Amino acid sequence: MRAPQAATVGGVRRRAPRGQGELLRAAILRAAAELLSETGREEDVSIRAVAERVGVTPPSIYLHFTDKDALLDAVCVEAFADFHDVMQQAGASSDDAVPALRAQGLAYVDFALSRPEHYRLMFMRRPGQDLDMPTEAEVTAVAGLSSVIDTLRRAQEQGVVDAADDPVRVAMSLWAAAHGVAALLIAKPHFPWGDRQELVDRVLTMSLRGVSRPVLKRA
Repeated sequence: MRAPQAATVGGVRRRAPRGQGELLRAAILRAAAELLSETGREEDVSIRAVAERVGVTPPSIYLHFTDKDALLDAVCVEAFADFHDVMQQAGASSDDAVPALRAQGLAYVDFALSRPEHYRLMFMRRPGQDLDMPTEAEVTAVAGLSSVIDTLRRAQEQGVVDAADDPVRVAMSLWAAAHGVAALLIAKPHFPWGDRQELVDRVLTMSLRGVSRPVLKRA
């Protein structure tokens, strides 16, 4: 079924009926996300290709997104919302903070490997220009770590992470480790990693030991 498109009279585009603009925007985002998953290349997610899939003209896309970068940023924002939900659910999987942190690490890597094209766009896409401030998508990415920060605060309350440590800094350290193994498995799947799950478990275990109190390290 074609997406709703505003009618034209005498070559002049009329405003779409109330509600259809939101439906068209959602259809555009869905089409862009599908193209990204199917092709695995952001280069193939062109305005023309998205317009053809939705069943509208390219100018209709520009009414909602100023350019391709804006469209891809919006795709990222939606993916980050899914990512945040996944991390929140993993953090709530245990009252014990250490297993909860491990679950969040596993959920992070699983998300990356299940949606590698989106993950590349979310975390490994270089901005087209030098930026002084994070983009909207990047701000959303940091917000997605809020559940990990919450779990770390719980770990501090339980005495398994030093209460003097900044939970944001600790979360960044754990993020770097999880991202590292996820990015390598995505970029170099042909490397002799051995059992992937064992590799992920080892990286997460070492990372958690690095932020845990000495008493936990000896356990």
